[in-house]
Amino acid sequence: MSALPGAGKTSLARALEQHGFTRLCPDEEMWLRYGHYGTDFPRGEFKVREAPVLADLAVEFQEALRRGEDVVFDHGWWTPEERASWQRLAIEVGVAPLMVYLNVSHETRWARIQRRNARAHADANAISFTESDLRRYEGRFISPSDTEPHIVYDGNPASILFALAQVEAHPEQPQGNSMGDTPKQTR
Repeated sequence: MSALPGAGKTSLARALEQHGFTRLCPDEEMWLRYGHYGTDFPRGEFKVREAPVLADLAVEFQEALRRGEDVVFDHGWWTPEERASWQRLAIEVGVAPLMVYLNVSHETRWARIQRRNARAHADANAISFTESDLRRYEGRFISPSDTEPHIVYDGNPASILFALAQVEAHPEQPQGNSMGDTPKQTR
């Protein structure tokens, strides 16, 4: 997935998990290893601590794909370089990845984050931050372009399942940039 905090990545990933997908979540693994961001370890250390988590999840990701599992990676992939790196991991094991872009307004994301902040000390997926943090993140995020194959999530998990079913039925079709288009092959 490609999206900013509060866009609905975890909600979508959990919905897909209910349909048999293996869900991998760096935030949950960070919580298990290091505790609460900003309390148990300093805010400025996130990327440094995240690196070994992502390396371990990369191995788990490829192993799950090799076993033939459908995998949803509950993470935002903010740049084309990050997305390409993770897509290569799938391609290395013979799976063409499906990138899903969750394009949600700032207002909606901030409202969700405010609710989430209230449970930040009890929920690994509720990393607490301010609206100024969110605005700073928006400045760093690069939306998938037309040159990056992806579909745009419409808010309905069933549409992702439908797109995946279309992929399985018609693997020769190229991946497009809207919910109605489908990728060549995916897991």
